[in-house]
Amino acid sequence: MRSDLIKVVHNIVLESAIPAKALAKEIGKPYSTLLREVNPYDAGAKLGVETLLQIMRFTGNVAPLEYMADQLGYALEAKKPLRNSVQKSENKRSQPSMNA
Repeated sequence: MRSDLIKVVHNIVLESAIPAKALAKEIGKPYSTLLREVNPYDAGAKLGVETLLQIMRFTGNVAPLEYMADQLGYALEAKKPLRNSVQKSENKRSQPSMNA
């Protein structure tokens, strides 16, 4: 079985608010390829660092980066929110409330 890092990435891809198929399209990979690359039980598949960066960028989830920093004895602190995260929060504020 592969490392805990790939499990973190696998969970992001499968549990993100962005469906895995849409994420694969944004990244420019076939859906099946993306799922294979993040499968923690497929020792033959490899996830490239550029793809990992795109996954974090599009989902707004930096848990893999936090995991790596922690493993190396560092703490991660954001300089500013990810672009996708900012857009999502702005969209939520601009949508009318269903409770009004």
